[in-house]
Amino acid sequence: MANVVVVGSQWGDEGKGKIVDWLSEQADVVVRFQGGHNAGHTLVVNGVTYKLSLLPSGVVRPGKLSVIGNGVVLDPQALVDELARLAAQGVVVGPDRLRIAETTPLILPLHRELDALREAGAAGTRIGTTKRGIGPAYEDKVGRRAIRLIDLVDAKTLPAKVDRLLSHHNALRRGLGLEDVNGAALVDELLAIAPKVLPFMDRVWELLDKARRDGKRILFEGAQGALLDIDHGTYPFVTSSNTVAGSASSGTGIGPGALDYVLGITKAYTTRVGEGPFPTELTDEVGKTLGSKGHEFGVVTGRARRCGWFDAVLVRQTVRTCGIHGIALTKLDVLDGFTELKVCVGYKVDGQVIDHLPAESGAQARAEPIYETMEGWQESTAGARSWADLPAEAVKYVRRVEELIGCPVAVLSTSPERDDTILVHNPFQD
Repeated sequence: MANVVVVGSQWGDEGKGKIVDWLSEQADVVVRFQGGHNAGHTLVVNGVTYKLSLLPSGVVRPGKLSVIGNGVVLDPQALVDELARLAAQGVVVGPDRLRIAETTPLILPLHRELDALREAGAAGTRIGTTKRGIGPAYEDKVGRRAIRLIDLVDAKTLPAKVDRLLSHHNALRRGLGLEDVNGAALVDELLAIAPKVLPFMDRVWELLDKARRDGKRILFEGAQGALLDIDHGTYPFVTSSNTVAGSASSGTGIGPGALDYVLGITKAYTTRVGEGPFPTELTDEVGKTLGSKGHEFGVVTGRARRCGWFDAVLVRQTVRTCGIHGIALTKLDVLDGFTELKVCVGYKVDGQVIDHLPAESGAQARAEPIYETMEGWQESTAGARSWADLPAEAVKYVRRVEELIGCPVAVLSTSPERDDTILVHNPFQD
C-alpha cells in the first residue's frame, strides 16, 4: 500500500477535487498541505455538487479523517463559514472528522485588507490574487510574527503576540494612509472565534506518523498547480506557497520517505486564472469554445479562465520538479468535436528554440509556442469508462501526450462525475 500525493501539474483548476474525491474512497486520511481558501474544488457526488475552498476534498465522505496541515494558512472565519455551508447540505463535520495542525498560521482581516489594497494599486503589474489575504499571511509566517492556531489557547499571552504583529502592520498601514488596527479589538475577535476552531486542533505531525505506522492510507492534497509555485512557477505571477509535491512533507510534518506516489492532475488542454505568461493562450473562437464547453470559471472568484492548447513543455517540466509518477488526465471530453487539435512541443524565444519554460519573466512573456497538429474526433468521449469507449483519435491523443511529457497516464477522467473514470494504474497499489 502507498501514500499518495496529488498535485496540479499546470496553473491549477485541473480537476483535483474530483480525483481526490475519487481516490479518497480508498484512503483513510486526506490531508491539505499548502495554500488557503483561495483554491476552489468542485465535487459532484451522487448528483450533489459541493464547492470547497479550504477543507480537504475527502471531507464529504463519511469515515474519512480530513486534516489541514501546518503548510496551510487558515482563515478561521472562512473555516466556520465553509463548515456551515456543508452542514446545510447535510454534511456535518465535527472534530472526529477534521483535525488542524496547531502551528497553522491564521489569516486575519488585516491580511485581507492589505491584499486587496495592493492588488487594486498595482496597475499594470497585478498578480491576479483572490484578495483573500493569503500572501500577506505567508509573509507574516516567514517574518516570524504570525498568529498561529495554538496562540488562541492562552488569552494571557495572545495580546503580546498581537502587539508584535501590529508593530509591523500598523507602520505599514500608516505609510499607505490607513488607520491603525486596534490591538484590543483584534484580540477580542480572535478569542470570540477560538471556541469554534480550537476543538479541531491537533499535533498533525504525530497524528500522521501514527496513521502511517498503523498502515493507514494517506492522501495528500495540494492546492493550485505546480506552475504557481513560489520557486518553480511563473514568478512573480505565482501563489505565496510551494505547490510542488515536496511540500507535502514540509507542510504536514511527515518525512519525505513516507511519500510513495505522486499523481499529477493534468487537464487535456491548458487554462489559467489571473495574470501572467501563457504561451498557448487562445483569444479566438477556439479559446472561447474551450472555455464554454469546459465551464471554465473560477470556483472561488467566478472569474473566466484563460484557455489554450495543451502545453507539453510545461507539464514535462512539472513532471520533473514534482517527481510525478503518473498523471490523471482530465476533461478529455471538452476536446470532442474539434476537427484538429494542437499540442505545444517547444518554444521559440528571440529566435532560439528551447524545450523548457525560461525562468525570467520577460522571456516567458516572449515565448512563442511550437505546435504539433493532431487529428481530432467527432464522437463523444463524455462518460467513457474504458479504453474501448474512446474514439481511436482520442486514444492517439492520450498516447502522444504521454510520450511528450515523459510520464504515463494512470487515470483518465471523462466527466465531472466521479465514476466516469478510466483506471490504468491505482496509485494506492504502487
